[in-house]
Amino acid sequence: QVQLVESGGGSVQSGGSLRLSCAASGLTYYRYRWGWFRQAPGKEREGVATIETFGSPSYSDSVKGRFTISRDNAKNTLYLQMNNLKPEDTAMYYCAPARVSMGVVRVIPGYANWGQGTQVTVSS
Repeated sequence: QVQLVESGGGSVQSGGSLRLSCAASGLTYYRYRWGWFRQAPGKEREGVATIETFGSPSYSDSVKGRFTISRDNAKNTLYLQMNNLKPEDTAMYYCAPARVSMGVVRVIPGYANWGQGTQVTVSS
């Protein structure tokens, strides 16, 4: 049974930093490209960063230069270092197996085992 546990969220002021973690179990972690997704109230979930098994990260334009995605295949854990946070980064953040389609980070087709997410709130 696939289980994803996101952690590390919190409330910070604009310009602050947070580091998110996602611990995965129940699947062969290293076989997947992984991604971070976020969903703000009233908005659709969007992909913000993704990383292949041995690196090669990519980012959405909205977070490029501020966020860094990384992974530890030995620990089945995904990370997202978020610097220079802005109020528009406020959202619930999730991790999931990912793909890139037409330059956009998306969850892999048919995937539905989302974790509980971790809330990030940035105040101005």
